[in-house]
Amino acid sequence: MKIEMKINGQRYEIALYDNPAAKAFAAQLPMTLEMMELNGNEKYAELPHSFPTSVTRPGIIHNGDLMMYGSQTLVLFYATFKSSYAYTPVGRVDSPQTLAETTGTQSVQIEFFK
Repeated sequence: MKIEMKINGQRYEIALYDNPAAKAFAAQLPMTLEMMELNGNEKYAELPHSFPTSVTRPGIIHNGDLMMYGSQTLVLFYATFKSSYAYTPVGRVDSPQTLAETTGTQSVQIEFFK
């Protein structure tokens, strides 16, 4: 399934994974979130309720990964780096090359829609 997100007027297409977390997230759309900056590589927001989890340790996080940390925190990564943290994969931005520039270094409002 494909969804879209809009950040500062820029649209990105996201390919959702075929798992319960992604399906539950898609069922809540449209959704606008104020996503906070963290560590110079991600934006995150607490969701209104818990989502199903299927936690994995990816080892490497990629620019454009959309994941759940725990059962209620949505995380959008805009840099690639090694990580020992565990996440539930939700989806992946199809063309994330400009994501870091578009999200900036502060909190940002992100719209997710079908």
